[in-house]
Amino acid sequence: MNTLEEVKQFFNKDRFATENGMVVDAIGEGYAKCSVALTERHKNAVGGVMGGVPFTLADFAYAVAANHKEPKWVSLSSQITFLGTAKGTKLIAEAVMEKSGRSTNYYQVHVTDELGNQVANVVVTGFSKG
Repeated sequence: MNTLEEVKQFFNKDRFATENGMVVDAIGEGYAKCSVALTERHKNAVGGVMGGVPFTLADFAYAVAANHKEPKWVSLSSQITFLGTAKGTKLIAEAVMEKSGRSTNYYQVHVTDELGNQVANVVVTGFSKG
């Protein structure tokens, strides 16, 4: 996969993320930016964004960043820290590779809303399937 359109087509098969509105916005070397427009289905019982939404978006951004050239990485461990609530109508996740080796990699994923409010930070350690 080389172009953004090829990457989008490939990751459309990531059904849980895409059926919940998540899209690939940009790719680069060890980098991906993904987003989701927030709707009623993303909210919890008190009207806030359900915690699984930023986590799923971050996981999706990691998957795109780590696998858009060669699909071989899976998440081995992920840790989320919630920093604040989304005040806007869209979440944006940017995954950045910090280190990549033969069998493991390490990514930081920052989740914000379109207004720039910090929502969550996710640390992902990945494992190579081959």
